[in-house]
Amino acid sequence: MDPQRLLRFAAPIIGITVVLLGVAFSSCTTVDAGQVGVVREFGAVQKETLPEGIHFKKPWVSVVEFEVRLRSLNIKAAAASKDLQTVTTEITIQYSPNVAMVSDVYRSIGDLARLEPTIVAPAVQESLKSVTAQFTAEELITQRQRVKAEVEAAIKAFIDTTLREKGLSGSIDLANIAITDFKFSEEFNKAIEAKVKAEQESLKAVNEKTRRITDAEATTAEQKLAADAKAYATEVESKARAAAIQREAEALKASPEVIQLRAIERWNGVLPSYLGGAQPMPFIDITPKATPAK
Repeated sequence: MDPQRLLRFAAPIIGITVVLLGVAFSSCTTVDAGQVGVVREFGAVQKETLPEGIHFKKPWVSVVEFEVRLRSLNIKAAAASKDLQTVTTEITIQYSPNVAMVSDVYRSIGDLARLEPTIVAPAVQESLKSVTAQFTAEELITQRQRVKAEVEAAIKAFIDTTLREKGLSGSIDLANIAITDFKFSEEFNKAIEAKVKAEQESLKAVNEKTRRITDAEATTAEQKLAADAKAYATEVESKARAAAIQREAEALKASPEVIQLRAIERWNGVLPSYLGGAQPMPFIDITPKATPAK
């Protein structure tokens, strides 16, 4: 067969085959895991969406993938506290689009590249500013849980209001909101450090004063105990001596001879003498007493 005639015969077949293959390929689409296929027909967004997997579609229909997995967005915002301190807050928000409303979100807002700066980021910025203005810089640190709760509530309220105005209520599910960092100005940080240092020194002085007072009280108590013990010992000794003297007096009163016996015991053997050089006279009466009649 003539090659030219064969080429003329095969050309339409090849053309038809190419067209059919093109139509076949354009009628098949794949949606990746974690995505939802948004169907566009002649530019108009259709209500129905395509789940992950392989799908057959009309050749003139296009499919746009829209991610519905949990996303994490980090946002930094600067705001003024109640005491006019500049606070830079870093917040992490986790959210995911509602699968059932993906087509509505895409029609009204667009894909995620427009959803985050249009809805999520402004909600975080405005909510942080409004909540931060209600607390002093110190309260933002000491009342972190309360601040977090109010920021979370403000962000949810802001997003819900924005979505409701667009007829998209419930199209975004918030999973978690976390304040990851509070940063203050260098001057404020230095002021906090100075305050903490002053409080520590004051506490140290109070503790030292308490220790000295305690030591002084302990010394005083010890001295009082020693004085009481000494007074008690003196009292006991005095009572014992008085009792001994009383007993001795009673004994002498009952036996006058004991006085002479004591005098004899204490005599040194020298007889007393009178003035004028007279002979010493014994002070003991040695005159024999009369014997009583029988």
